[in-house]
Amino acid sequence: MGRAFEYRKATKLKRWGHMAKTFTRLGKQIAIAVKAGGPEPDTNPALRSVIATCKRENMPKDNIERAIKNAMGKDQSDYKSVTYEGYGPHGIAIFVDTLTDNTTRTVGDVRSVFNKFSGTLGTTGSLSFLFDHKCVFTFKKPAGLDMDELVLELIDVNAEDEYDEDEEEGTITIYGDPKSYSMIQKFLEEKGFEDIGGEFTYIPNDLKDLGDEERATIDKMVEKLEDFDDVQSVYTNLKPKAE
Repeated sequence: MGRAFEYRKATKLKRWGHMAKTFTRLGKQIAIAVKAGGPEPDTNPALRSVIATCKRENMPKDNIERAIKNAMGKDQSDYKSVTYEGYGPHGIAIFVDTLTDNTTRTVGDVRSVFNKFSGTLGTTGSLSFLFDHKCVFTFKKPAGLDMDELVLELIDVNAEDEYDEDEEEGTITIYGDPKSYSMIQKFLEEKGFEDIGGEFTYIPNDLKDLGDEERATIDKMVEKLEDFDDVQSVYTNLKPKAE
């Protein structure tokens, strides 16, 4: 398995540890997709992708339908995607992805946590050299799939030639240029793959290891950030602890 897959696998439980908060965050993603392309999954690729992710996270069908209905309401807030980046204690780099209807509130919340842990909130792009920004697609692996042939076709739509297979889940995960998200999604759908869930992620290219006590401080800071409803995901370059 590749570096990106191992990192995402090791950190997934921390990022999506609380089911209720997971559903709240996915609900915001549904709202953005509906407002951008309408409430019908058949004609809204972004919504189809979010719904597939919801299913993988075991979000009940009723919750998904309610989120779509709420997103169509006149009083629903317009969410914006904003990323904050900076350094936490012990020189650990931290990316905070948010969906917010009030950037003043959100930046205040995020800054308060950085300050509490003696971190520093930087400017947008200041940590780009430490992370690779990627779009990620996971889909069910059909029987008899020729991955060598698929990889050659994926390169033509700006996806990477490396992929990861989760035999336990029966899925394939591929990575690509974020700017080619729509093109890659369209290709996968036209190939007939099922349950195509897409997202964007940050993969650290230089992991930093820490001792147990220092690691506990970073974990606590990440937990505080994830307590905010506006926060979607938190990424760090802290090396995942070996099992």
